[in-house]
Amino acid sequence: MAAASPPTKFKIGLVQMSMTADPAANLAKAIAQVQAAAKQGAALVCLPELFRTLYIGQREDHALFDLAEPVPGPTTEALASVAKEAGVVVIASLFERRAAGLYHNTAAVIDADGKLKGIYRKMHIPDDPAYYEKFYFTPGDLGFRAFDTRVGSIGTLVCWDQWYPEGARLTALQGANMLLYPTAIGWHPAEKAQLGAQQLDAWRTIQRSHAIANGCWVAAVNRVGLEKLDGQRAGIEFWGHSFVADPFGVVVAEAPGDTEALLIADVDFARVEEVRRNWPFLRDRRPDAYGGIERRFLTD
Repeated sequence: MAAASPPTKFKIGLVQMSMTADPAANLAKAIAQVQAAAKQGAALVCLPELFRTLYIGQREDHALFDLAEPVPGPTTEALASVAKEAGVVVIASLFERRAAGLYHNTAAVIDADGKLKGIYRKMHIPDDPAYYEKFYFTPGDLGFRAFDTRVGSIGTLVCWDQWYPEGARLTALQGANMLLYPTAIGWHPAEKAQLGAQQLDAWRTIQRSHAIANGCWVAAVNRVGLEKLDGQRAGIEFWGHSFVADPFGVVVAEAPGDTEALLIADVDFARVEEVRRNWPFLRDRRPDAYGGIERRFLTD
C-alpha cells in the first residue's frame, strides 16, 4: 500500500515561552504546549532555541556543560512520546553532548510517528556580549538539511543561522517548503531604547527575505521575557514576536513581544508553487556565475 501524500494545507504551532532555572519544569511546559497546539489542530510544532534551560550564553561557565544531554536522549524520548500520541511533527532545539568535550546546539526533528527523523547542528555560532556561544558549541558538521516528514519537506536552522542567506538557500534547494528557526534573541536592556526597534525590524526583515528569495514558508519561534542567568548582570530581554511568513514574505501570524503565546497559523504549501511560478528566482539563478562564494572575502 502506497504511503499517503503529505497534506498541502495544515496548521503550525509556535511555542513562544519563557524559561526557568528548572529544566524539568521547562520540558513539562513545552510538552503541555505541544499537546495544546495539537488540540488546536497543529500538525507541526516548533519550540524555541535551547528551551530546556535559561539561556546559557550569557556567561562562560564550565559547570553549565552539565546541562547538555545526548541526542537522541531523555528529552527527545519524552517529546517523541507526545509527538506520537498527538500525531504531530516536533522541532526541538537542544544542548547536545556528542562526546566528552564536544557539544553542539542541535535541533531534533521528530516525526508524527514519534521517530527521530534526523538532527541539524547549528552552523553559525555567535560570540558577542551575553551571547558567548563559541565557548559552548562546536559548529555543525552535518551541513544544511531538508527532512521529509508527515507534513512534507521542511528544514530547520537555528537562531544565528537566520542571518545568513546561504543557509536558507541551500536548505531550500534540497526541497524544503518551510524553513523553521528556533531562536533565542533579545535586547541588552541598556540598548533597547536606542536600538531596539531597528534590531527587531532587521531580524524580521532578514527572515522575510529568505521566504521571498526562496519562495518558501518561514517560521521563527523566539523566547520571551527577561532572563538573568544566576543574576548575570543586566540579563537579556528576549523580544518574542515569533512569526510565520508565507513564500512572498507576507507575515500571516505574529505573537506579541512581551508575553508567552501559542501561535497557531494556517500553512498551504500550494502557495510555494504559486509564488515560484510568478517570481521564478530559482529558475533564473546563475550557479555558473557564483564562483567565489565559498571564500570568506574575495580580495584576500
